[in-house]
Amino acid sequence: MDAKDTVLQAMLSLENEEQKAVLQRFFKTGKGQYGEGDVFLGVKVPQTRTVAKQYWKQCSIDDLDALIRSPFHEVRLAALLILIQQFKHSPNDVRHVDFYLANTAYINNWDLVDLSCYEILGHWLMYKERSVLYDLARDGKSIWEQRIGIVSCMAFVRNGQFDDCLAIADILLHHPHDLIQKAVGWLLREVGKRDKQYLTTFLATRYRSMPRTMLRYAIEKYPENERQQFLRGTFGQ
Repeated sequence: MDAKDTVLQAMLSLENEEQKAVLQRFFKTGKGQYGEGDVFLGVKVPQTRTVAKQYWKQCSIDDLDALIRSPFHEVRLAALLILIQQFKHSPNDVRHVDFYLANTAYINNWDLVDLSCYEILGHWLMYKERSVLYDLARDGKSIWEQRIGIVSCMAFVRNGQFDDCLAIADILLHHPHDLIQKAVGWLLREVGKRDKQYLTTFLATRYRSMPRTMLRYAIEKYPENERQQFLRGTFGQ
């Protein structure tokens, strides 16, 4: 049995009908929703991580190419988690990055993005030119590519590098979709946890025009009196 078939069978063996229904509601798979048509097995993330850790050494890029195209959400996640494991053990191998960028069409929900992009793209770009993230944020073919553009910055933020995060946040500052607003707000909050004044300076000239959801996420860790000033539009007065 090929490695891809072994991984698939391992995932199918964990199928859970009750959990499947919960996940399909949670990830908005109904008609017109952002996850429309996605199919779940009902496998929890820790279980998927276990499968990935068990089989990452056996999988080739061709195996991952088959797994990432699976109709099952959790199998696509398994492919990404395997890719992360392989990347960690060969961090100078550009094939993992190329594979990731070539398959963004299948990284098509927020959990798939958030659990993978900064682990691969973010770490790869830590000391490299980062225009690909700006391109994804500005010209991404989907909200998922745009979300990859901002969430990949988590690797930089955790390393004390904030400039690219705020620059990409500016690109997405007035994005209409709440999943982008939440992602930008989340990354801004992470900046603020490390350097509150840096974030405050950024927000001071933008908070009145940015989406309310984004602002709420960004200032979540501020003292209550400062949060209320931002929300009432009176900060700095």
